[in-house]
Amino acid sequence: MKGIMSNKGFLTLMTAQAISSIGDWLSIVAIITLVGIKWNATPMEVSFIILCLAVPMALLGPIAGTIADRFGRKYLMVLSDVVRAGLFIVLALANTLWMVYICLFTIGLFSAIFNPAKNGKLKELVPNDEIKGAMSITTMIDSATKIFGPILSGILVSAAGTTPVFYINSVSFIISAILIFFLPKVVEQIKVEKVKDKDNSSFKTEFMEGVSFIKGNTQILVGMLFLGFSLLILQLSDSQIIVLIRELKKASPGLFGYLVTGSGVGMFFSSLMLVKKTNYRAYTLMLMGVCGIGFGFGMMTIFTHINLNYSIIWAPLLGLFAGFAAGLVFVPFQASVQVDTPVELTGRVFGVIGSVTTTATIIGPLLGGWLSTIIGVIPTFIISASLLIVVSLIGFLTKNRVERGRKDVSESQQGAPTATSN
Repeated sequence: MKGIMSNKGFLTLMTAQAISSIGDWLSIVAIITLVGIKWNATPMEVSFIILCLAVPMALLGPIAGTIADRFGRKYLMVLSDVVRAGLFIVLALANTLWMVYICLFTIGLFSAIFNPAKNGKLKELVPNDEIKGAMSITTMIDSATKIFGPILSGILVSAAGTTPVFYINSVSFIISAILIFFLPKVVEQIKVEKVKDKDNSSFKTEFMEGVSFIKGNTQILVGMLFLGFSLLILQLSDSQIIVLIRELKKASPGLFGYLVTGSGVGMFFSSLMLVKKTNYRAYTLMLMGVCGIGFGFGMMTIFTHINLNYSIIWAPLLGLFAGFAAGLVFVPFQASVQVDTPVELTGRVFGVIGSVTTTATIIGPLLGGWLSTIIGVIPTFIISASLLIVVSLIGFLTKNRVERGRKDVSESQQGAPTATSN
C-alpha cells in the first residue's frame, strides 16, 4: 500500500480518472434530464442513450485494444480526452435527438480506445506485486464517483440547468488530458528484438496475438466467460430494480437513489478491504461475489413480494450487500488479468474483456425487460437470483480444474517497448 501511494505516476493517473469519472456522472444525469424531461422523449428514445455509449465498446473493444497496444498509450488517452471534451461542448449546443445520439456514439468510440490504453498504462506504471492494490484503488474511485457524482449533478442541474453541466464535464476532460500528458515515461525492459517484430507485424497479426493469449490462459478465459455470463444474468434484474420498487405499496420516493447509493458504498468498502488484503485467490472471491449478489437480489425479491415494511432501511442495506459482493467479482478478476498479462498485450486483452462484458450489459437489460413484461418482475428477479447462485455453485465444483489449468506467467514482462510506452 505504501509503495503504491508513493508512486507519482500511478497517483497522477488515478487523479485524472477521478476527475473525468465525476464529469461522466455529471453528464449522464444531465443527458437523461435533458432528453427525458425537457424534450419528453419516449422510453425507447431514452434507452438509445445508453446504447449509443455501450455499443462502440461491445463492437470495437478488441480492435480498440489492439490500437492501444500498437501506438503510444499516453497520447491515445490524451487524444481521447480532448476529443470527448469537444464533443461535450457540442452536446451543450445540441437541439435534436440525432445530434445527441451521434455525439454519444462518438464519445463511446473514444472511450473504447481510452479504457484499454489506461489499463495498459497502469501495467506500465505499477509493479506486479502492487497490481492488486492498484486495481482495488481504481474501483474505489469508480464507486466513490458513483455515490457523489449523481448527487452533485442533481444539485447542479436543479440550480443551473443542463448546459453548464456539459461545459463542466468538458473542462474535466481537459484537466484529465493535461494530467495524463505529464505521466512519466517508462524504462524499456523488453528486448529490442520484440520491438522490431512489432514494427514489422501487421494489425491483424497483433490482434490475433491478443486472442491467442486469452485462449491459452485458462484462468483468464474461464474468468472472462464466467464474468460475462454472470453479468448477463445480473442485468436481467439490475435493469428492472425501479420496476421492482414500484411493487411496494409504501415505497419512499427517493428509495431507488438510496439503493443505488448503498450499492456504491458497498463496492467502495469491498475495494478498500482488497487494498489492504491482496493475498487472495481471485477465482474463489469471484464465485463468492456472484453467490452474494444472487442472495442479495433474492432477499430483495422476497421482501418486496411480502411487502415488508421499512423498505427505506432494508433496501439500501441489501443494495450495500450486493455492491460489496460485486466488488468481490470485479476487482479480483481485473487484478488477476493485470498480473497475468504481459504489458505489450494488456490493451488487446482488456479490449476483448470489455467487449464481452459490455455485450452482456446490452443484452441483459433488453432480455430483462422482455421477461418482466411476459412473466412479471417478481418471477424475473427469482430466476436471476437463482441462476446467479447456481452458476457460483457450478464454479465451486469446477474450481480446482480451472486453477490447475492456469499457466505460469513470467514476472519479467512488466516493462514495455518504447514504441508503446512513451
